[in-house]
Amino acid sequence: MPAPSDNTPPGGGRIDTGIAFVPVHIAVLTVSDTRTKENDVSGDTLVKRLEDAGHILCARTILPDDRARIAAQLRTWIEDPRCDVIISTGGTGLTGRDVTVEAFRDVFEKEIDGFSVLFHQLSSAKIGTSTVQSRACAGVAGGTYLFALPGSPGAVKDGWDGILRWQLDIRHRPCNFVEIMPRLTEK
Repeated sequence: MPAPSDNTPPGGGRIDTGIAFVPVHIAVLTVSDTRTKENDVSGDTLVKRLEDAGHILCARTILPDDRARIAAQLRTWIEDPRCDVIISTGGTGLTGRDVTVEAFRDVFEKEIDGFSVLFHQLSSAKIGTSTVQSRACAGVAGGTYLFALPGSPGAVKDGWDGILRWQLDIRHRPCNFVEIMPRLTEK
């Protein structure tokens, strides 16, 4: 698949320039036993991309691979009305320490299955069958979107550039995550 131009979503869709952009408030969580503020390249990559797109970083932290602590942080941000979206990087692999997906599923009300499918399609075009070692996932809880990306800068770029940049833009047609945000908590 060729790289999209700056204003053309990959695989179809379009940006409706007649609609005003709406910035989304995004929290970034890096999950790692070894990353620090000084060497969190994946977190830095994600923050730069979301801010370059016009969104607002509402919070950022680094946590070790600890399921209970990750889930507790997610719940804190879900309850914070200033956070619309949470994106994590790291802990989505297959080793014993990789527990991000389990922590996310502890808080999900609904899972967004198509996110993982599309992420793997995009990733496969770049790293081939190695994409099967990622368990990228997404869901919704308390009216907040949650996305768990792998911990490499390349995976962050795939997830943001190929999916999230477009789905978190209210101008994306035929549909996007932002336009249904007010309805996420309806009964």
